[in-house]
Amino acid sequence: MPRYTRAWVPGGTFFFTVALLERRRALLTEHIATLRTAFKEVHGRRPFEIDAIVILPDHFHAVWTLPPDDADFSTRIQIIKSLFSRAIPATERRSARRLAKQERGIWQRRFWEHAIRDENDLQRHVDYIHHNPVKHGHVARVRDWPHSSFHQYVAEGVYPIDWAGTVEVASDDRE
Repeated sequence: MPRYTRAWVPGGTFFFTVALLERRRALLTEHIATLRTAFKEVHGRRPFEIDAIVILPDHFHAVWTLPPDDADFSTRIQIIKSLFSRAIPATERRSARRLAKQERGIWQRRFWEHAIRDENDLQRHVDYIHHNPVKHGHVARVRDWPHSSFHQYVAEGVYPIDWAGTVEVASDDRE
């Protein structure tokens, strides 16, 4: 199998999707304070700018900009995942392989990254991040999702509070 090579762009801006292994769990929103603490600790050790972010129950999307001489986003994500995993109770199912490696069964091993190419690409990804809770049916309006940088963008005058309008949310067993 070919080895995957990540983008290496010192000072680059990147879009990420990082997901739980069990996509039906809501660990990220159930333990939002723990996740925020992990982000803050990593930011203190290895600075980066969070340009946009949304935390959903089972995954998060973010756009980060790294310092000019740094392209190592993988270590930052790895540390965030590790700090979060060590701080929450071990209630997840673990495969024989994860047990043998003494790994928790919380996160997917890999994550998606995309190097932002230009301002248009950045705007598309920031819009995608902010609209994601509506896309997944968690809320009818972007403004109703609390775990999003959308609220900061509204406060800064980038978006109006009613950006992206309203959609009907199908009633199901989501919380």
